[in-house]
Amino acid sequence: LPTLKSEDKNNNKWKSLYQIQRERKRIMRETCSKYKSNNRRIITPYHVSRIFVEDKYRVLYCEVPKAGCSNWKRVLMVLNGLASSTKDIQHNTVHYGNYLKRLDGFDHKGIYHRLNTYTKMLFIREPFEKLVSAFRDKFEHPNNYYHPVFGKAIISRYRVNATKEALRTGSGVKFKEFIQYLLDVHRPVGMDIHWDHVNRLCSPCLIDYDFVGKFESMEEDANFFLHLIGAPQNLTFPKFKDRHSNEERTTTKITQQYFAQLSPSQRQRSYDFYYMDYLMFNYSKP
Repeated sequence: LPTLKSEDKNNNKWKSLYQIQRERKRIMRETCSKYKSNNRRIITPYHVSRIFVEDKYRVLYCEVPKAGCSNWKRVLMVLNGLASSTKDIQHNTVHYGNYLKRLDGFDHKGIYHRLNTYTKMLFIREPFEKLVSAFRDKFEHPNNYYHPVFGKAIISRYRVNATKEALRTGSGVKFKEFIQYLLDVHRPVGMDIHWDHVNRLCSPCLIDYDFVGKFESMEEDANFFLHLIGAPQNLTFPKFKDRHSNEERTTTKITQQYFAQLSPSQRQRSYDFYYMDYLMFNYSKP
């Protein structure tokens, strides 16, 4: 973690945020040493394929979908001089413009140099809330990838007496069906980054992240991180909701409404599925 500047050491706000970071890192490390034996493993390009690189301020950001990733990419683009303001950057530019480099695009030496010298950070979110957010985004809105690829497979496998129309379009997947797919060891379609474990996406037991932010305290954590790396003072983390902006953000209450549709055993198995994320990032069991 970049050390606090001497003038910040007397600032109670920065001091307490700094302590929170140290505590999050401690819990993450302890969980890793208790449950994971892979801290001797070699870091391969696969392990760093979700990490975005910002060379000017020397930042590595591991992308966790549904935890503020669109806005974080906007911030990285501004830091890199690719845009003057986060407000000017469209959603498609962020995700499909290929403006930001990924760490797996560098050779072995370039990867290790950056891992050893850049500030590595990730932002996470309560696992069930993240899951519901992903479900709402991908299955409750028109989507020409998730409906035909995931929707069709989910409906044909888990819905009794599905209509021809549902089988043809893959639209209208119910949350309960989505959970059946998620918990099925013989999934009809593979995993997807939007509901995979942070553990798998970012390999926190293999890569020693300097900064762990939480979606729940996004504004405070993000602006503290920008302060630590010496970002321009006029750059703050954007507050706007990126997509379906007229729709309420996924909250604890909304998450509970979705999980109420499941049986107790499905709820327990969903928790078991994300157990390491709950433990490693110190979220209490819902």
